[in-house]
Amino acid sequence: MRLTVVGSGDAFGSGGRSNTCFFLETAKAALLVDCGASALPALKARAIEPNRIDAIVLSHLHGDHFGGIPFLLLDGQFLSRREKPLLIAGPPGTRVRLDAALEVFFPKSTGSKWRFPWQVTEIAPGVETDVLGHSLVTAEVIHSSGAPSTALRLSDGRTVFSYSGDTEWTDTLLPIAVEADLFVCECYAFAGKLTGHMSWEILKARLPDLRARKIMATHMNPSVLAHLDEIAAAGVLVAADGLEIEI
Repeated sequence: MRLTVVGSGDAFGSGGRSNTCFFLETAKAALLVDCGASALPALKARAIEPNRIDAIVLSHLHGDHFGGIPFLLLDGQFLSRREKPLLIAGPPGTRVRLDAALEVFFPKSTGSKWRFPWQVTEIAPGVETDVLGHSLVTAEVIHSSGAPSTALRLSDGRTVFSYSGDTEWTDTLLPIAVEADLFVCECYAFAGKLTGHMSWEILKARLPDLRARKIMATHMNPSVLAHLDEIAAAGVLVAADGLEIEI
């Protein structure tokens, strides 16, 4: 499994970083995990052809995590002339929210005769689901988004990628992270207890409990970006746009 960090930023582009978007290549498929509003130009800046993507897996339905999908769909329709199917897997409510976004950004687009097939699969938290030969399990976390916000655990049968989504600390993260080859965790602020988000102060204290083989911090605001050396010194990888790693 190979990871390219397409976007590692928060909702506000702190540090000039793109919104959350992870590109995973396995022997079975090419997947995006989250597809924030800036994902399409960020993919192209990394020379990742959008038509290579077989599926998009969403943690939750905030614009900096799913807002790039309308643009990616219309790129396939009008510019790159996509032909192969696209699967979008997200929490309950994904189809309604995506249709609403399409209509806001591009009125009448939901009535288009699409040149390629795409479908939405809505995944109930806690129910193991097959996504193009990958096992996907999600768990509801603490982050208000108008629909269930989830952490997720994705396996190709050999390697496990897990991701917190956006959340404050919750013990729900423990079974998501345990023995994962890589656990990517949001770390929005440097210190303090935040509503719906994690701080480094809290994450650092819980690192031993996660029991993941590797942990990566992402979704960082300026207070965290000012202390990246401290995070790295604690043995935690730091996400950066364009970072590529073998998991």
